[in-house]
Amino acid sequence: MIDPVELTRELIRCPSVTPEEGGALDLLQDVLEGLGFICQRLKFSQEGTPDVDNLYARIGEAAPNLCFAGHTDVVPTGPEDAWSAGPFSGELRDGAVWGRGAADMKGAIACFVAAAERHLAKGPPAGSISLLITGDEEGPAINGTAKMLKWLAQREERLDACITGEPTNPEMLGEMIKIGRRGSLNAALTVHGVQGHSAYPQLADNAAHRLVAMLDALIAEPLDSGSTHFQPTSIQVTKIETGGTATNVIPGRAQAAFNVRFNDLHTSDGVADLLKQRLDAASDGAAYDLEISVTGESFYTPPGPFSDLVADVVAEVTGRRPALSTTGGTSDSRFIKDHCPVLDFGLVGQTMHKVDEHVAVADIEALTEIYAAVLERFFAS
Repeated sequence: MIDPVELTRELIRCPSVTPEEGGALDLLQDVLEGLGFICQRLKFSQEGTPDVDNLYARIGEAAPNLCFAGHTDVVPTGPEDAWSAGPFSGELRDGAVWGRGAADMKGAIACFVAAAERHLAKGPPAGSISLLITGDEEGPAINGTAKMLKWLAQREERLDACITGEPTNPEMLGEMIKIGRRGSLNAALTVHGVQGHSAYPQLADNAAHRLVAMLDALIAEPLDSGSTHFQPTSIQVTKIETGGTATNVIPGRAQAAFNVRFNDLHTSDGVADLLKQRLDAASDGAAYDLEISVTGESFYTPPGPFSDLVADVVAEVTGRRPALSTTGGTSDSRFIKDHCPVLDFGLVGQTMHKVDEHVAVADIEALTEIYAAVLERFFAS
């Protein structure tokens, strides 16, 4: 039988820093084909973005098709000498598996593969089991899940329900299921002034001063106070720079970047309009440029039979009834929600993206049990 702990370690040893495949999809394909899955590798490209390798695996031809969605790409490791063991070592120590991707989200992928094997050992599924695995979730998310779903639609291949294995639990396994996510918008603001000598400000127009005033106008008042299912919209400044190196030069240009996580009271177009209104009011006539890119709209999947089924299983295995939440960052469920009921449930996310990322062995084993029970009940319902 597949040991989910050992498979997690093997996946971690594949250095699949986005957008590199790193051998992780090769490993998964080999394991899944050994279980009888039909695997198809899908490489997508788009000008200005890296080519991305993806994997779709399915066993069974009938409906319903229960899909597991995930990603094998990981964020960069940061300084490797800061890790207590190599970031791609997959070390087993102190009751945990250590390495980049352990929590986000190679561990959950290993759990689902092991759970699928346990289910298949009892006979073929009363429907189909599939895995939709991308190498582009931590990257631009352009050549991954969105294009895979379009490919499936062109083949008239349907997903009936989906679990995305993102690390949803804040501290303990079983605390939280995500049934929605805020939208995400990135903005780059450039303010134009007139460069000059810092001793003669009357001869210059300080772009940095104007930028600070405009940023203050953006964040001084919240865009909203939250909605029934979501937190208030958040604007977070992530970068400020003038490009200058001298201490006695007034900058003629200043730039900032900020991220907006918005709830279901807004669309990305609506958020963009609100941002421009505030910037126009605070610019005092200064010239500025605003570039906006949207990585996802907000969405909410109302609780229903599928989320009830998963929550019941989680409660039975862990002893904790999970909260149905919309907190946190984006996930590829933002694409899948247009195709079928989807929820996110995976491991504990306390160390994701950090140095010394790790997950407890006990949690890997329990998550495998949860996924196996979900498969059993889904096809029995």
